[in-house]
Amino acid sequence: MKIIPLITISLVVTLAGCATAPAHHAVPKNLITEAALTEVPHGRFWGDELPKFSRESLLKMQDSEARRNFSGIYAKPHNYLAISGGGANGAFGAGLLAGWSATGTRPEFTMVTGVSTGALTAPFAFLGSDYDDQLKEVFTTISTKDIAIKRNVIAVAFGDSIAKTDPLKKLLKKYITVEMIEAIARETKRGRRLFIGTVNLEAGRPVIWNIGYIAASNRSDKVELIHDILLASASIPVAFPPVSIPVEANGVLYDELHVDGGTGSQVFVYPAAIDWRKIKRILKVKGKPNVYVIRNSFLDPNYLGMKRNLLPIGMRTIDSLIRTQGIGDLYQIYALTKRDGNEFNLAYIPPDFTEEPKEDFDPVYMTKLYERGYQMGVDGYPWKKAPPGFIIPQ
Repeated sequence: MKIIPLITISLVVTLAGCATAPAHHAVPKNLITEAALTEVPHGRFWGDELPKFSRESLLKMQDSEARRNFSGIYAKPHNYLAISGGGANGAFGAGLLAGWSATGTRPEFTMVTGVSTGALTAPFAFLGSDYDDQLKEVFTTISTKDIAIKRNVIAVAFGDSIAKTDPLKKLLKKYITVEMIEAIARETKRGRRLFIGTVNLEAGRPVIWNIGYIAASNRSDKVELIHDILLASASIPVAFPPVSIPVEANGVLYDELHVDGGTGSQVFVYPAAIDWRKIKRILKVKGKPNVYVIRNSFLDPNYLGMKRNLLPIGMRTIDSLIRTQGIGDLYQIYALTKRDGNEFNLAYIPPDFTEEPKEDFDPVYMTKLYERGYQMGVDGYPWKKAPPGFIIPQ
């Protein structure tokens, strides 16, 4: 037997051992619905059903309680903002919000929701126009190296992703500061809400995180937990590693694996199971709430010549699925707004924006897209009143 092959085999085995994915203490199947965040039992809920605590509290709340617990949104007009995924195209939504601020007509949002790149935008949008400069910096100065680092072939073969997200973790620590989280907590106590979507990989279900509840909690690690939730919402499966989040069930600690919220929905406002008309009555909402949806994507299909190779075929298929899923999400939100008596407003990247990025996160491309969104906001964005292809009867 030759020595060189033995050395090679030994080296591969050693490297494989170093590249093994972290240990995982999964929640047992029978306890999936019981698992909760320690010290923040209402810090999250399933995105496909009515939250248990809503059935037990909000929907049975007396007028005096509603007035006290929701002082900032009680008996006032409501405006809800939903921000979608889209990777580098999140620069469009960031620019649109800043341009809207410049007109002086941007409202204080009663509720903000975010998925994937929208999850990274949502905390800034929630806190208002004072944070527009930071949001611009995030979406115009970063590049791909500031998001992820590719693993070597051995690490990919024996690990849980193609790339590591250590750079993105650093960005979250830099921009989502303790002071910012404290501000989110203060606004939450006024009754405003910030929700972020992920997907529980093992349950195969969407999860909605109440970031404000976590921010206002007594958890000593709440800052790190919020960073992890935002990271998870932007962690595209296979490309990026799933994020492990500790939970408790029946007094035992476990960890769940969470990934990009876009694998559940590209954008969301609230679960369909919630009786929003009743919530509006309890909170004495004035007028029809406005639902603003920013879809950080092109909605029209684009032609792309294909080679008969596995990778481009796979990537093109995924792109098509994401586009059509996103349109389906818009139709669901539209149906909810009509059912619940809310006003639907949609913004998306215009088809005449034809710049092409040179990399996944190209700062030149993102800056131009930000500027386009900003100008559209300044000019008074013509919000669409229905999803693409839907004809509103006259």
